[in-house]
Formats: sequence, C-alpha cells, structure tokens
Amino acid sequence: MFFDGKTAFYFIGIGGVSMSALARLLTDRGYSVRGSDMRESEYTRALQKAGIPVSIGEEEKIGEDCVVYTGAVAEHHPQLEAARAAGKRLIPRAELLGEVAKEFPHVISVAGCHGKTSTSSMLAHIFRACGRPFTCHIGGEDLGLSNYFSSGGEYFVTEACEFGRSFLSLDSEIGVILNTDLDHTDCYKDEDELFTAYVQFAKNSQKVVVCDDDLRARRIPHTSSFGLNGGDVRAEDLKCVGERYSFTVSERGIPLVRVKLSAVGKVMVTDALAAFAAARLLGLTAEEIKRGLESFRGVGRRFETVGTFCGVPVVCDYAHHPREIAAVMETAEKMCFGTVRVVFQPHTYTRTRDFLADFVAVLRRAENPIVYKTYAAREEFLPEGSAYTLVSHLPEAVYVQSPAQLKKRLLQYVRPDDLILVLGAGDIFDIAKSILDEAAAP
Repeated sequence: MFFDGKTAFYFIGIGGVSMSALARLLTDRGYSVRGSDMRESEYTRALQKAGIPVSIGEEEKIGEDCVVYTGAVAEHHPQLEAARAAGKRLIPRAELLGEVAKEFPHVISVAGCHGKTSTSSMLAHIFRACGRPFTCHIGGEDLGLSNYFSSGGEYFVTEACEFGRSFLSLDSEIGVILNTDLDHTDCYKDEDELFTAYVQFAKNSQKVVVCDDDLRARRIPHTSSFGLNGGDVRAEDLKCVGERYSFTVSERGIPLVRVKLSAVGKVMVTDALAAFAAARLLGLTAEEIKRGLESFRGVGRRFETVGTFCGVPVVCDYAHHPREIAAVMETAEKMCFGTVRVVFQPHTYTRTRDFLADFVAVLRRAENPIVYKTYAAREEFLPEGSAYTLVSHLPEAVYVQSPAQLKKRLLQYVRPDDLILVLGAGDIFDIAKSILDEAAAP
C-alpha cells in the first residue's frame, strides 16, 4: 500500500457498511483507525466493541494523517474543510479500497446494479468452505460473516460499486458484471455513459464474467458468462419449494453438480451462477463451490423476515430500483396466502424523479401501497423527486411520513394471511422494526 505502517486514518461516516468494513480491515493489518458518524448504529457499536474509537457527531479536531470519506459526504462538509485547512491527506473511500486490494494476490470484484452483496457473500462462503485464505469486504450484512471477514490474505472479495465510477479504482483478477441496468442518474446521463464505465471496469480486470441474460453485458469482451437463459454456466432442471431453489449447474453443456440454496428468491439462482463462474476461473472444483453455495444463508435486508405486525409477517428488502422491487414483489406474491401489503421508501430524489414512470408501473401492482417519505441520502430536496410526487401519480397509494402514521395505515389494511413487504435502502428498515409486535412488548 502507498501508506506505511505508521499511518493513522480517520473515517468520516465510519458507521457506513462499506466504511466500517474497511476500518476493521485496516485495523487488522496494524493501522491506527478511528472515526465519527452522525448516529449510533449496529456498525458503530461493533467497531467500538472491536476496540476502534468512534465518536457520535462531528469532531472539530482531527489528529490523524489521512481522512477517509465517501461520495455521500458533501465537498464542503465541515470536517472535510477543517482537514483540508490543516493539510491532511483526503482519501475517497473508493481510492482507499483500490489501494487495499493491491495487497492481495487474487482480487475478485463484483459489479452491477443488483445482486452485488449476495454474490460477494456467496463467493466468501465458497472460499471458506474450501479452506482458502480470504478476506471479504461486503456492502451488506451477510447472515454468517457480517460485512467483513478475514481468514487470510490470498483472496480478496469486494463489491465494485458503480456510483461515482468508484469501481474504476479496482484492478481485479476476476471482474464480475451481474447486470448493467441504469441507476445513479445523478452520476450518469444515460445508459451509454454507464455502459462505457462498465467496459472500463472490465478492461481493468484480467478475466471477466458477464451475465448472458443482460443484452448489454454480453457485448462486453469476457472470459466466461452465466445465465438462466444462456451463457457458459447455466442452471438446469430448476425446482422450487417455498421460493427456495435447487438446480443442476452445467458448464458449457456438461452437467456438473446439483445445488440447493437456502436463500429465498429466483434472483439468488442468478447470483449463485455468477459466483460459480468466477470460482471456476480460479480453479475451484464444482463440489467445493457447491459446499460454499449451500452454506450461504442469505443477507440482511434481502427478503429478511424481521418479525410480525398484528401477527402478520414483516419482510424487509433493500430493493430501491424498479427492477428489484418487481422481483421481490413476485417472490412475496408466490409465498403469501392473502395480500402483499407493500411499504416503500424512495431512496434519493434524483432516482425517484428519473424512474418515476417505472416506480408507478411496479407499485401499481400492489393493493393500496404505502409510500414513506423519501430518504434523501446525499441529496438536497427536489419536489419532482419526492415521495409525495410519486403518490400523486398513484391514486391507490397513500403517503406517510412518520412511524405513527405508518402504523395507523397498516392497522387499517392488514388482515390475517397477509404479508407486509417493506422495501427501500434508507432508514425504513429501522422504522419497520420499531413498530413490530415485539417492540411494543413490556
């Protein structure tokens, strides 16, 4: 790395999923790390438990040499301004991740609008099952490995996020492209500009795995491909019990092994095929990969049952893109004996504005969907991208902006045999948990 062992790091927003994983990784490698976040969370508490100092709120004085920040931090953030004035080295999270990756002989980076977390987690379980020394940096909460796990320094598995073109900081042995759906329209003006970024990501990889079902991805020069409908690695003889799938993996027409997944949803089959194809390029056997895939239990906030409301199951999912929402709703509808009650929180104003018609189309499938106020993330208010504007195009929907209002509406709608499906990448997860039956218990 371009830092020496005496370098001290300060993380602004250390409680973020990716940031907290990087903080733990650097600490394990002997670096001094501390940071701050605006609110306490499970990740800030985990860091403190691991001995990493975390301040809640903004600190005025930063003594560390290097200040790490994400794209969610505004350019004129007070802490950044103070660090800049003090002559500190400012390092974007993506740049730091790229430098960390250079310390590993084998780097596997997973890119795509959907499925990065599940596929990265599956790869981590594969390496663990076959006893290979690995470190994983996951952008979500794997139910077995959390967002960071390390058993050695031979393989490095990481998510490669397209936001702000951050994935171009990675030089990989294996680059996986799950899909090329347009997102982050605050960074990319159109599909062509986004596609150009994926092409460059592929050029930064020695070997490339693409989804053959994605018409644009298959145009990218690649080493191997996967898909439900085509590609080198395919799933055949799919069977489903309770939305958990089993299938035979074939490679270039040759059946290799039968896999039974524990995680729910057909999308998990595609993610498993991606992980399988990448692992094969690294020389792993079909049986080794099977053991890893079958040990994967899922990821937090990916069709995760978090409790009940009025005795009705509450399932949370991170879906915040129209295509993701459609896939999750389809899974829920197959599992529900009554009505799927959808609660959706839009994530960022620009995404809501630019995909308004798509959000309207997919949410119209639900009966009386509840739309929670927009999670702004890094953005300033845009009326044309607000949750209220979305609801104005959905006469069957209702708008709520507080946990109390959400609870009131659910009490009106929910009936036995229903399923409450809570969707979004913002704070709707914590809001949903706050109104569960258990939360009201003495």
